[in-house]
Amino acid sequence: MNFEGLLKNKIIEKLNKKQEPDFSSAEKDLDTARDVFLSGHFDWALNIAYNAVLLSSRELMFFLGFRPIGKEHHKAVFEFLKETNFEPDLVEYFNKIRVIRNKNIYGESDDITESLADESIIKAEGFVQKIRTFVQKIRTGEKVGSLKKKARIGNPCIRSQEQTKEPNIVEKRKQGVKDE
Repeated sequence: MNFEGLLKNKIIEKLNKKQEPDFSSAEKDLDTARDVFLSGHFDWALNIAYNAVLLSSRELMFFLGFRPIGKEHHKAVFEFLKETNFEPDLVEYFNKIRVIRNKNIYGESDDITESLADESIIKAEGFVQKIRTFVQKIRTGEKVGSLKKKARIGNPCIRSQEQTKEPNIVEKRKQGVKDE
């Protein structure tokens, strides 16, 4: 992980002290995103799921001793994640969600679809869990590159309906079941 370019371009800065991560806010956001989704507010469900990803990503940054600076904090977080080689496909997915979210909040795009909100919540759940695992691997000195190999071989975090045989959030909502 080389952050020199980000430091030089004043996208991130070093903290005086590294911080132990606390994922409780991200977990609360995931719970809230599920509840908001079930109430039919798909745009806000996506926004809250995205926020869980942002919060957990910032916790990784703080754990490594950095924080975003400048006007584009959200974009800086994703630039940082790219440098860590953390789950490039998920990082790219949520970087695109960042843009969709921004346009939606500032009235530059149409409504968020039910399926996109559902997908973003499911992927955010996996993302937060993977960040936890990533931090643990760094903490224990386990080779971080091995995380990517395991993710390609069958990832239990990003579940599909076929893999779990459980209905997704959309199906639960149609059946009138509250996600617990």
